[in-house]
Formats: sequence, C-alpha cells, structure tokens
Amino acid sequence: MSNCIFCKIIEGDIPSRKVYEDDDILAILDVSQVTKGHTLVISKKHVRNILDYDDELAAAVFSKIPKIARSVRQFDPECKGLNLLMNNEEIASQSVFHGHVHLLPRYESNMDGFGLKWESHTESYSDDELDTIQKSIQTELTKEEHK
Repeated sequence: MSNCIFCKIIEGDIPSRKVYEDDDILAILDVSQVTKGHTLVISKKHVRNILDYDDELAAAVFSKIPKIARSVRQFDPECKGLNLLMNNEEIASQSVFHGHVHLLPRYESNMDGFGLKWESHTESYSDDELDTIQKSIQTELTKEEHK
C-alpha cells in the first residue's frame, strides 16, 4: 500500500531498527519504546489487522513470535516478563492499519511506565446472558469453519 508506513518500512523506504526478518515478517524496535525493547512483529503481507488474517498468514506470523519474544525477554537481565498485544480497529487503539503485534518487555523498576486496566464484569452478566454469548460465538465459529 503506497501510503502505509509499515509497507514503506518493509520496502526499505523508511529506516528502522530491524531485529529479525524473513519472507513473512519483519520485527523492528518500535520508535515509541513504550518500554525498553518494545518490538513490533509486522506481517509483510498488507492486511488491516487480525480480522483479515487467513490461516496461512496467521501460521506464518504467529509461529515466529515465540522465538522473537524469548529474545526480547532475554536481552536485558532486568526484564521480568512481557506483554503480547495486538490492537485491532481504532476502538481498540490501533493507529497503524497494517497487521502487527507488540512485544512489550516488562520491568519492576521505574523504567516501565506501561499499564493495563483490567476490570472484571462477571457480576454484570446473568448465566442466561453468558449462555447466549457462548452460543453466539460458537455459531460464528461454525460459520468461519465453513468458509
């Protein structure tokens, strides 16, 4: 895509700090460095986000993530873990509409300013509502399997 920043990085038109590359993906340091070592794993095929991945692309991209994640986790002895994050659509904070996964190293020290707000809403749903949600998702999965 001509105006996609990640496509331009993949083509070499915009410089990046590459940590890994193969036929399917490019892994680079994120310019924002939300935490030290923040790495993006970018599909070389231009797709908007996970909602546009097919099985083949998902296998190609996600099969590489564990080894890159281990390397991101191990590069700094102060790193105690990492978050794997993929934002899909604007409402979920996606700002570059080209499929990519964030690997965010986590630190105990004050170097780590990243946080997630996770609130349980279990009490907000009755058993009947949860049953309906479950069945609806299962129906959609059945449709996906028959595409």
